[in-house]
Amino acid sequence: FFPCSSPPPSSPASPPPRPSDPPAGPSGPTPPAQPPDTVAPLFDPQLDLRAGPVAVPLELQISRLHLSAAVLGVGINPSNVMDTPTGRATDPVWRTAFWYRGSGAPGEAGTATIAGHVDDVLGRPAIFAHFSDLRPGDPIVIRDKRTGLDLPYVVTETAVYTLRQTLDPAILTKIYGPGPVSGQGPLESVDGLAHLTLITCTGHWLNGSGTYDHRLAVYAVMTPAPSQALDRRARRR
Repeated sequence: FFPCSSPPPSSPASPPPRPSDPPAGPSGPTPPAQPPDTVAPLFDPQLDLRAGPVAVPLELQISRLHLSAAVLGVGINPSNVMDTPTGRATDPVWRTAFWYRGSGAPGEAGTATIAGHVDDVLGRPAIFAHFSDLRPGDPIVIRDKRTGLDLPYVVTETAVYTLRQTLDPAILTKIYGPGPVSGQGPLESVDGLAHLTLITCTGHWLNGSGTYDHRLAVYAVMTPAPSQALDRRARRR
């Protein structure tokens, strides 16, 4: 079994933005825990995009799929495609999600790209085995373990691409965002929203190529948390 993923751009990764939050409110009853004003980056900013996978403090949660998974930060492999690590049948990598370090950081205005296997080395269901069950409107959460905050997304659309289509710059831009495709690293999205692309293999196995003949992408956009929505409404008054 060989890793299957859409060909990403080969530009070096840029360090993800460092999110910050407002300080806690005035003294009084003990308020809920607040994240620190600054947090450490998701990975070492000096890490080369061709370096191997590294653990990142994120957790992917998809309630429709009853899925809760650790996340590895990955770069590109020697074939210049997004790395999707493999291992023995008992390796936890088959139940792990892979965030592309050259894409945007989850929760920031831009596009974060996360891949996962559809089956393992023995053909058994892997993390995204039931990926096709996702529908527009389904919630997806990425938990930032640095701050304890949940980053809520909602699925907006799904798409199936042939391998030829995944070479189209327009489709690559939709999957990875405009920055990585143009060699600039992650860029802020035009609409100022935080976008999420989840991608896996689908279709038929190609023995000669060692991969599947299609890719299934799920696109989502971050929705404001209840406190953020209230803050925005307050500012409009």
